[in-house]
Amino acid sequence: MRTLIPTSTLTAAVLGALFSGSAGAQTIDNTQTLPDARAGECYAKVVVPAKYTTQEETVIVQEASERIEVIPAKYETVEQTVVVKEASQQITSVAAVFEEASERVEVRPAETLWSVGTDKSKPASPSALEGIARSGVDLAATPIGTCFREYFTPAEYKTQTQQVLVKPSSETISVVPAKFETVEERIVVKEAGTQVVDVPPVYRTEKQQIQVEQAKTIWKKGRGLIERIDNVTGEIMCLVEIPARFETVNRTVLEKPASTKTINIPAVYKTVKVQRMIEPAAEQRVPVPAKFNEVTSRVKTADAAFYWLKKGESAAENAKYTGNEVCHVGTPAEYRTVKTQVLKTPSTTRVVEVPAQYDTVKVSRLLTPAAERRIPIPEKTKTVSKRIEIEPSRLEWRAVLCETNMTDDIVTNLQNALKREGFDPGSIDGVMGSQTELAVEEYQLKNNLDRGGLTYQTLKSLGIR
Repeated sequence: MRTLIPTSTLTAAVLGALFSGSAGAQTIDNTQTLPDARAGECYAKVVVPAKYTTQEETVIVQEASERIEVIPAKYETVEQTVVVKEASQQITSVAAVFEEASERVEVRPAETLWSVGTDKSKPASPSALEGIARSGVDLAATPIGTCFREYFTPAEYKTQTQQVLVKPSSETISVVPAKFETVEERIVVKEAGTQVVDVPPVYRTEKQQIQVEQAKTIWKKGRGLIERIDNVTGEIMCLVEIPARFETVNRTVLEKPASTKTINIPAVYKTVKVQRMIEPAAEQRVPVPAKFNEVTSRVKTADAAFYWLKKGESAAENAKYTGNEVCHVGTPAEYRTVKTQVLKTPSTTRVVEVPAQYDTVKVSRLLTPAAERRIPIPEKTKTVSKRIEIEPSRLEWRAVLCETNMTDDIVTNLQNALKREGFDPGSIDGVMGSQTELAVEEYQLKNNLDRGGLTYQTLKSLGIR
């Protein structure tokens, strides 16, 4: 079990060194890969402290600036003529002049009507007007007083004779059967083949010593010395050699492998009577002509029609008057003479110019404008010493002493060396206790050595072999 040293037992100097550096400083971790080691060696994660240098730097404590003095503007008083009322225009209106005139005004528009009947008082139907328009009459251009009459022409027919198909052409088919003869024939009822027979394998048993695990070296966590320095250090790894492992087993050895043997099987024949075709079946086709009948039919050559003619125009001989007559009747427009006021001269405007008004006043005129004078103030500097990190702290594996590779004499020599350098290791008893571990860490911090275990670097610094 790892020994945890309470934080309260660490001195203020140790805690300050452990957490020294800027707030944003980070430790680089170079311990992802274990080192190349020999069996029996132990390694620990240690903190290699950052390296710093001191530089002098000149800093600006007050930047350069300037002071501004304002020089006021200079004025003089002079008399000046100014416009107190600008020139303008006065506009007056001139009324319009009218004269009396006579005008002929339509008081009732002309009326037109398409009527039917002898009294010409009934309006014609839209269908009658559409029939007149279809007959080629422009109704809008027809003068008042024009009449149209409706005529009817019956449908026209003619008689014709034609051939009608009553039965289409076809053909009759007769079948001539095939001809066969009976013969004897030797046929295969089962083909020749082969049969594959399995021959089992032959084995023997013998004893043999086999290696079940090869010799290897593995990293194991070690114990002892400083097992807790901070949150990221103190892990100790030792490379340990593990020998190969063998076991004696009974082994079954194949003397003769499994195989197969092929056996030939002859074909089987049989004589049978079969029908052999000597002439195939055939067909005979006889054509049958189509049949026609002669019929007489009545065919329409012209449809019945209605059309309109202007009254007085001659109709066709087969046309009959239906008695329908449509006339274009109407009444003329009515007019009235009235007296009106006609504009003789439109209203206008007359523009009168109004001159500007002036006055003499005293004004201040600028002689010299305001200005500024800038007086420079030099910057102030100070030389300061600055501690700069030239190499960050990092985690690395270092060879260390632990319970695996450490003796009591080494611990005794370590305690004596620490006491000689002014660090209290506790009793000189050859036991690596918490007081000795604390003294090792204080010595590493003071001498800027790698921290995290009893490294060879620390032993060399103390003069211990």
